[in-house]
Amino acid sequence: MKKIEAIIKPFKLDDVREALGDLGVAGMTVTEVKGFGRQKGHTELYRGAEYMVDFLPKVKVEVVVSEELVDNCIESILEVARTGKIGDGKIFVTDVERAIRIRTGDQNDEAI
Repeated sequence: MKKIEAIIKPFKLDDVREALGDLGVAGMTVTEVKGFGRQKGHTELYRGAEYMVDFLPKVKVEVVVSEELVDNCIESILEVARTGKIGDGKIFVTDVERAIRIRTGDQNDEAI
């Protein structure tokens, strides 16, 4: 099993959710996050004063999938989340040693 974490622009969330659902991904965790990379932030004007916005709003999508689905999930996320502009985000893939569904006690592939 692998955990895929994708940091994407917020307006791309529905597209990513739909694309992963089409692949058979049954569940995901979505978190509103803030951060910066090469994009570095920007300046805004508020009541006549200029200030720096260092952390930009993003969305983190987390899914745990079987090894067979990893490449297809990554390709789908890349396809639908890419705008071609700076700040499109990142994808991280890590190993998951064990997964347990609390309600039933199902483990690993049965739990996801």
